[in-house]
Amino acid sequence: MKTVSLFSGAGGLDEGLRRSGFDIVLANELDPGFCASHAANFPETQIFQGSVTDLTDERLQNLLGTSPSIDLLAGGPPCPPYSKSRFYRKDMPRGLDDPVGAETLAGYLNTLKTLRPRAFLLENVAGMSFGVHKAALDSVVATAEDLGYTVKWKVLNAADYGVPQIRQRLFVIGVKGGGFEWPRPTHAKKPDDSQGNATKAWMTAGEAIGDLDTEENAVDTGHFAGGKHHDLLEQIPPGQNYLFFTSERNHPDPQFKWRSRYWSFLLKLSPDLPSWTIQARRSNNMGPLHWRNRILRVEEVMRLQTFPDDWKLTGRIESQWRQVGNAVPPLLALKLGEAIKRALSQQPAQTGRT
Repeated sequence: MKTVSLFSGAGGLDEGLRRSGFDIVLANELDPGFCASHAANFPETQIFQGSVTDLTDERLQNLLGTSPSIDLLAGGPPCPPYSKSRFYRKDMPRGLDDPVGAETLAGYLNTLKTLRPRAFLLENVAGMSFGVHKAALDSVVATAEDLGYTVKWKVLNAADYGVPQIRQRLFVIGVKGGGFEWPRPTHAKKPDDSQGNATKAWMTAGEAIGDLDTEENAVDTGHFAGGKHHDLLEQIPPGQNYLFFTSERNHPDPQFKWRSRYWSFLLKLSPDLPSWTIQARRSNNMGPLHWRNRILRVEEVMRLQTFPDDWKLTGRIESQWRQVGNAVPPLLALKLGEAIKRALSQQPAQTGRT
């Protein structure tokens, strides 16, 4: 089944779709470093480096042929306009009021109108479904329904599908002719098989990356964390953050006021719990940080995102981190790809645009 991928990044979403049986025939990415990583992992895929707004009807015809038969359009427009941070950053526009957010979402929808694939998948932060941001989601649903798609949307937690990370993301999926059903969760915080739907316990960070931290590499000055607060970080128990040093937590020597920092400040992983959401930006004091009181290594972040160990990344470490942190976990993408494929298998094949 042929797929066009937008905002492809290093290919996390594309890897899951590829493993579920989709052929990524065209990828689109603006960042040249991200393009290089994608090309290294998808040598068979044609990649267009540039803005999604440059994917005009004429250019798509040149790239795909005059009458392409595309089964799936997939991608996640940049998420900052819909993120939680915009609720606090009053100086920055939110949702469709953000020019970048409006332009990239319009680019996705214009490509959908041009290609008319049998199905589409759009991913974003859960905040796109909240309050003022929901206008963007409503626009996607209305546009797709006008094009003949049966549309469903849902916020999924990657941890419920075997990803060792609590990561909630919005997915909008449309299929012509309908038939799509959300994949059944395979894992749960509290496994329950009383209804015949057996689930496993959430995967933990320790299970995912414990074998990567040996005595030989335990000391790593390149991943020093906490800055001037490193001594405090060492005292924070695994699974907690800066709030450990507040009077509300009954600390005898409070260092911070309650909720005076971002929640991820000095946030430390517990080996007995899933990781919290991996951020797109590498930081020495914003977590999740390793329980050994250091910044995570890119290899560890890849594991927590379920990338293969041999995944190729190009560029400086900050760029590599952003490529991985921005991605849809391949394991979750695999589950969604399988569900979309099941729905498409019930529909007649498409020949050219409809």
